[in-house]
Amino acid sequence: MTSTTRVAVSQILRSKDETGDEEDEPKKKSREDWRKAKELEEARKAGTAPAAVDETGKDINPHIPQYISSAPWYYGTTGPTLKHQRPQEDTEGQFTRLDTYYHKGVDVNKVATKYRKGACENCGAMTHKKKDCLDRPRKIGARYTNAGIAPDEFSQPNLNLSYDGKRDRWNGYDPEQHKAIIEEYQKVEDAKRELRAKKLEQDPTSVEEDDNDGEDEDKYVDEVDMPGTKVDSKQRITVRNLRIREDTAKYLRNLDPNSAYYDPKTRSMRDNPHPEAAESEYAGENFVRFTGDTRGHAAAAVFAWEAHARGLDVHLLAEPTKLQQLQRQYQEKKDQFKTQVKQSVLEKYGGEEHLKAPPKELLLAQTEVFTRYNRDGTLVSGPEKQLAKSKYEEDVLINNHTTVWGSFWKDGQWGFKCCHSFIKMSYCVGEAGKSVVLDIPEEAAPSTSAKKEDTPEKKEKEREKEKEKSVKSSSSSSSSSDSSSESEVDTRTKTEKTSKKKKNKKKKKKHLKKEKREKDKLKKALEKETREQKRADHLLSLDERKRPYNSMYEVKEPSAEEIEAYQMKRLREEDPMSQFL
Repeated sequence: MTSTTRVAVSQILRSKDETGDEEDEPKKKSREDWRKAKELEEARKAGTAPAAVDETGKDINPHIPQYISSAPWYYGTTGPTLKHQRPQEDTEGQFTRLDTYYHKGVDVNKVATKYRKGACENCGAMTHKKKDCLDRPRKIGARYTNAGIAPDEFSQPNLNLSYDGKRDRWNGYDPEQHKAIIEEYQKVEDAKRELRAKKLEQDPTSVEEDDNDGEDEDKYVDEVDMPGTKVDSKQRITVRNLRIREDTAKYLRNLDPNSAYYDPKTRSMRDNPHPEAAESEYAGENFVRFTGDTRGHAAAAVFAWEAHARGLDVHLLAEPTKLQQLQRQYQEKKDQFKTQVKQSVLEKYGGEEHLKAPPKELLLAQTEVFTRYNRDGTLVSGPEKQLAKSKYEEDVLINNHTTVWGSFWKDGQWGFKCCHSFIKMSYCVGEAGKSVVLDIPEEAAPSTSAKKEDTPEKKEKEREKEKEKSVKSSSSSSSSSDSSSESEVDTRTKTEKTSKKKKNKKKKKKHLKKEKREKDKLKKALEKETREQKRADHLLSLDERKRPYNSMYEVKEPSAEEIEAYQMKRLREEDPMSQFL
């Protein structure tokens, strides 16, 4: 390794002053010196010559590049060194070392037993005051109790971190924390060793099985997360959706936006981009996916998973021949069992002649599948795509209804649109059911006479009758003689008094009947509220999966009696005597 000595200008001037004018210029290296230095460098790299030694006595690696090993001219070195590549003392002293950082937590080793002057009046720590205390405010502070003195926080150092020191995510990490993880794993290993020793004591032949299990633990990829693969408990798919660069991109095969859908995320075009062409180079992902042995391979994989889940040691990739034999035996036994069951049903109930009938398309000579052909007989467009129906029953009409249940909505209830019936299993009566009002109020009147009195029409008729009576009495009084005027006045006053008494009696009766009606309504509302509370308690005691739905619940505004009953029966948690009662 060549060590070019670059002397600083100040040092040259200083040496010149000391020696006088003997050396005007530093001695230049000759061509022979350069050749020897080059040979020495090659020998050091080859290992035949000893490596160069710096001023501290350490060897310098001869393979270090020259731009790293050679010191700058202003550094003033006289021999080989790497000191200029290490942190300099003048710049290193400006910043804090990486192993010093802010302390965390509190100083548990220094816990006082008595209150100290100048400490926090709440917890007793010396490192903060009462207004900065983060402990729970005590009823009587530590200043007066001298008990429960909190430990002092660490006095944090005044750190001057460098740019890298501020952004070091391992700054302040304690390596002792990793010992806890090592100890935990060591405990697991010791427990496994003890279990294995117990198994050996019980059954000495189980050693070979344990060894085989250890060898074949990577046989299945269910527990191994391999890079570049999507690992699932049921499938293992290698991520290879990148196309070969020489192939034509799928989205360039047909630029019509209404043609086959192209998914840019998975780079897949499921349908054929040219369905009108009889033969095309590319027929879509679905065509490739469901042709050849793809379905057979998928069925074999599913069979291998199910067999392995049931305890059978078989694998699709490790033992394909064994899997194929097992699958063939399983299919034969399955077909044999199906034929036996079918034959036993036919022998018991008969009807074998119906199974020998030709398909419905040949019997009726028609089909609903629409296909279009050219004049030369080639197929223009195949059958239309069948829409996938839901797993629930659709368009099922029952009990003479022309619409399905749930096609009508009114007052928070579902029903049939054809007859406006809110009962699900009711029979349809058509348009006649729309005009009939089926809602009967729960609270019926106590008697028909009370209903008649309550209506305003009946009240008006009674007033008219009283007026007619008064008119008749006045006419009869006018037809009588003047001599009996005094008696007529008396009779008028008597009739007025009797009519007032009758009116008062009627008002009292109405008031009593009204009160009785309100009491009956309140009584019914209370009974209904108790039933609902019992039902709610029963539903809460059931399992969540067994609770019924409330879709048929009647939604209407509560009456005044129902609100009063709820207030009377409501459980008041804030009442301290509610639990006592």
